Amino acid sequence: MINLREFSKSYNQFMAVSNLTLEIKNGEIMGFAGLNGAGKTTTIRAISGLIFPTGGSIEVDGHNIVNDKVMASMQIGLVPEFPNFELDAKPLQLLKYYAGFYGINSADAEKRAIELLKKLGIYQYADKKLKMYSQGMKKRFSIASALIGDPNNYLFDETLNGLDPQGVKDVRDLMLSLKKEGKCVFLSSHILTELQNVADRIAIIKQGRLIKILERDDLANLGNTVIKIGIRNPDNNINSVLKGYGDVIFENSFYFIRNASKNLDTSEINSELVKSGYRVFYISRESEALEEYFLKAVN
Repeated sequence: MINLREFSKSYNQFMAVSNLTLEIKNGEIMGFAGLNGAGKTTTIRAISGLIFPTGGSIEVDGHNIVNDKVMASMQIGLVPEFPNFELDAKPLQLLKYYAGFYGINSADAEKRAIELLKKLGIYQYADKKLKMYSQGMKKRFSIASALIGDPNNYLFDETLNGLDPQGVKDVRDLMLSLKKEGKCVFLSSHILTELQNVADRIAIIKQGRLIKILERDDLANLGNTVIKIGIRNPDNNINSVLKGYGDVIFENSFYFIRNASKNLDTSEINSELVKSGYRVFYISRESEALEEYFLKAVN
């Protein structure tokens, strides 16, 4: 489990992240969305212990990332956006070296390293130096590096970048597998459809500040058809008229009916509203995808 409490990070006079409070639970995948420069990578680097908070606190499985950095870091598997390795090394020897930080003996380290290289589809290239790897292969090796110590928490920073469609599917399946094992997964990505495919919740950040957390129900409704209604003379009784058609929400001067029957004709609703004395100036079936919601939220 990862806990951020009023986490802030500044660089000189620039506040990269401000008062961010998040809890990423065991057995869940939390998506992290924001425009470039919003503070996603800064947050992930701070959770992993690569940089320290300016204010607030970060705990990993109850260990403070500043005061108990070694124990906290041992429970983090980081897959950065741009992996950086000793490029003259070969993957097997480097994974065994990383395993040493977790106290894994040489024989077990080699066995685990081979398993991971096979799992990630790069074992056939184990005799090649990392400098010969493509960007996608380096990303796969980076994932193997994050998994070698079997930590409880995983940070994926734009990990889907540079992967082919099969690679994207493999990473998606891996994250779902980690979730099933009860691991904590934090995924930042600008590929919002992929976030929607795997995430239990999505935190949206803008200019270093958390502006919205989309819960499971929110994500389930995104992409579904809703009926949007504009009324010139609303009153307190209108909900009683509309609730017979689905779940009613009032937002930005419009009424939205979610979970309505697919066979429901908007003319039926319009007729009922007019009969009840309401002046309808807009009624339509609409669909909102995550990308649309995100762009509205950050703009």
